[in-house]
Amino acid sequence: MLVALTVALSVAALALAAWCTHAAYRDQPTKDWHFIGMAVVTVLALAQLVVGVVQLARGEQAHDGSVIFVSYLIGALFAVPAAGFLSLTERTRWGSVTVAAGAVVLAVLEVRLHDIWKG
Repeated sequence: MLVALTVALSVAALALAAWCTHAAYRDQPTKDWHFIGMAVVTVLALAQLVVGVVQLARGEQAHDGSVIFVSYLIGALFAVPAAGFLSLTERTRWGSVTVAAGAVVLAVLEVRLHDIWKG
């Protein structure tokens, strides 16, 4: 798996978390700009999924097993969009907190994905 992509995705997720935490601190719900940030993070997660599946198809193996690796890739792909959809139902500051929490979860999943791949 590409370490640069994992680092970029982790940094983008933590930046999104900080941005949404700041919005929650200012008592604001998620806005259109937040959803653009979520889309960027989601596209990076989709790219990581494609790279991971291609590497598995080329015969490379994850240290802890391919099934758990692909499961974490899929979970990483849907962590931020799921939080974004939840934030649409909660149009208060807590919607921003939900997205921030989803972004932090994604950053943690990235650390775990790196561990699963490298061992």
